[in-house]
Amino acid sequence: MRYRVVARILGKIVMLVGLSMLVPCLLALYYGEGEWRSFIYSSAVALAVGLPLSCCPGQGAGEIRRREGCVIVTLSWLAASLFGALPYLFSGTFNSFADALFETVSGFTTTGASVMTDIEGHPRSVLFWRSMTQWLGGMGIVVLFVALLPQPGTGALQMLQAEAPGPVAEKIKPRIKETAKILWLTYLSLSGAAAILLWAAGMPLYDAVVHTFATMATGGFSTKNASMGYYQNAAVHWIVIVFMFLAGVNFALYYQALRSKNPLYFWRSPEFKLYSLLIAGSVLLVALNLWRAGRYEGEYLLRQAAFQVVSIVTTTGFATDDFDAWPNFSRLLLLSLMFVGGCYGSTGGSIKVGRHLVLLKNAGAELYRLIHPHAVIPVRLGGTTVVKEAMVLHALQFVGLYALIFVLGSLVLSLTRVDLVTAVTAAAATLGNVGPGLGAVGPTQNFAHFPEAAKYFLSWLMLVGRLEIYTVLVLFLRATWKK
Repeated sequence: MRYRVVARILGKIVMLVGLSMLVPCLLALYYGEGEWRSFIYSSAVALAVGLPLSCCPGQGAGEIRRREGCVIVTLSWLAASLFGALPYLFSGTFNSFADALFETVSGFTTTGASVMTDIEGHPRSVLFWRSMTQWLGGMGIVVLFVALLPQPGTGALQMLQAEAPGPVAEKIKPRIKETAKILWLTYLSLSGAAAILLWAAGMPLYDAVVHTFATMATGGFSTKNASMGYYQNAAVHWIVIVFMFLAGVNFALYYQALRSKNPLYFWRSPEFKLYSLLIAGSVLLVALNLWRAGRYEGEYLLRQAAFQVVSIVTTTGFATDDFDAWPNFSRLLLLSLMFVGGCYGSTGGSIKVGRHLVLLKNAGAELYRLIHPHAVIPVRLGGTTVVKEAMVLHALQFVGLYALIFVLGSLVLSLTRVDLVTAVTAAAATLGNVGPGLGAVGPTQNFAHFPEAAKYFLSWLMLVGRLEIYTVLVLFLRATWKK
């Protein structure tokens, strides 16, 4: 482990977080809010720490190896969360460091779980920073760093693979810096389109921008206590539904579809097909269940079902209604969807549709082998792409480890004396970066009632879920830290 290399890159990322605080600072000045001082102080602290670290002498970023990439990424997210919590503390938004850290980790990891009890009572600049942390974390802090870095070197690939484990960080271009730029340009373009459409649909410009941050990052932070339920506007709801869906798609597909000049290119992806069919089928089932229960009717029925299904599958966590009061079938289905997530290479969290697809294909092949034990049955995606055995093994190991951490998380949270539904769904919602759960952490509740120790633990679950387990757990291996 070359600590100077790690320190230098970590310092640059801390500086990037500090500079980003100047945006809400300018907004505070525009609205005449005294919180501009909080952002100046926070930015100054981040720059004062980041600058000396970034000047630390050592070998170039091109020398970064896989274990160093994991350490850089995990420590970068920890540092971003620690320094990102400073505006909350300096402004007096939270008096507890545990609360400030929880809210910041929830933002950067795009979880959307909150400990704010009266969101509308906070200054606009603070709420803007709250949603901006989600937008920065949506595409990835390290991806942004690589896109902006003048000469990232070959070590950039190690960092991207550590931030997006598995086949997520596929190279669109031969140079990883160009790939990072394309991903962020796509992210920016979709964000701009969402903000313009929401503004045109009747949202105030500030609200349109802030909710765009949360929508495209699949984060779910809102400036309203009632979340998206505050806006009784069908056009706004449908726009958010569409862009939540788009944010859950592999961002590499947008570039490839544009390059091929064929919108149907998306349908060539078996993962996109399963993602689309899963959402469509779930919306239909929830709509039928709500209709039989006599809760809604007409377009409103379909909109409520579509909004909550897409919000949960993509791990956005927005709510237009208290779905915890829905019939048990719908509640259980939404809970199950928390373990699905978006596609590989999307801003969505949880297990990911791609892993479920690999496991389903492998299960089908195993069933066929029971009938034809001597047959060689490769696992295929899309009829042509053969899935390597290592990828199947990775999916099996990841899902097994994910389930283990979920069970352990539920057991730990049950020690806080919350009810079983709350403990289980709080673990599922934070590990899957979903946000709201059921019971005392439902869409009309929050996580403020947990003790401080539990908030630190939930913050850890959010970080583990966002970095897909291995990148965080590798820090606990002694071999990682050997020189």
